[in-house]
Amino acid sequence: MAKYTGPACRLCRREGTKLFLKGERCTSGKCSLDKRMTPPGQHGASGKKNSGYAVQLREKQKTKRIYGLCEKQFRGYFDKADNMRGITGENMLILLETRLDNVVFRMGIASSRDQARQLVNHATITVNGKTVDIPSYLVKKGDVIAVKESKQDKTYFKGIKEAKAIGLPKWVEFDNATLTGKVVELPTREDITQPIEEHLIVELYSK
Repeated sequence: MAKYTGPACRLCRREGTKLFLKGERCTSGKCSLDKRMTPPGQHGASGKKNSGYAVQLREKQKTKRIYGLCEKQFRGYFDKADNMRGITGENMLILLETRLDNVVFRMGIASSRDQARQLVNHATITVNGKTVDIPSYLVKKGDVIAVKESKQDKTYFKGIKEAKAIGLPKWVEFDNATLTGKVVELPTREDITQPIEEHLIVELYSK
């Protein structure tokens, strides 16, 4: 599978918005986007006006990069959402939000989705008491997400136990002391605060 290995901050500058790919760095004064708002590259500051297609493409690329997906994976979520009842764009975002790696990130177990994906890949996370090492695993309402007990003595997780509780989306809950969380309910479109205009993605794929 193709994977982007370049500077993560370059992607934020390309999309013109914070994608929160670097954890705490994105909210600190070190954020590259706060220093340079222009897109990367020789012609980044040219100010060229985008066509309608370019606007739709950029929205798709931005959303892919937020969730760390390649084109084949992303198109798969769109096709699945298109076959579901309801609004295709909203269904797609809800599917993306309920990926296990995203839920681990939302609960604050990881500072970025990349780190969350690594934790899942390394068999650190359990769902309903069973180890799940597939980042794309879709959680359901009532699922209990936890850090495996044998991993909780690591320095990183001790830090989470001692840290103050952070604000969480209303559809998940997490107990720092036990490193255990729960999917209280499935997210709705109102719960997804990322600056995504999903209708542009639907229009792009519907051509």
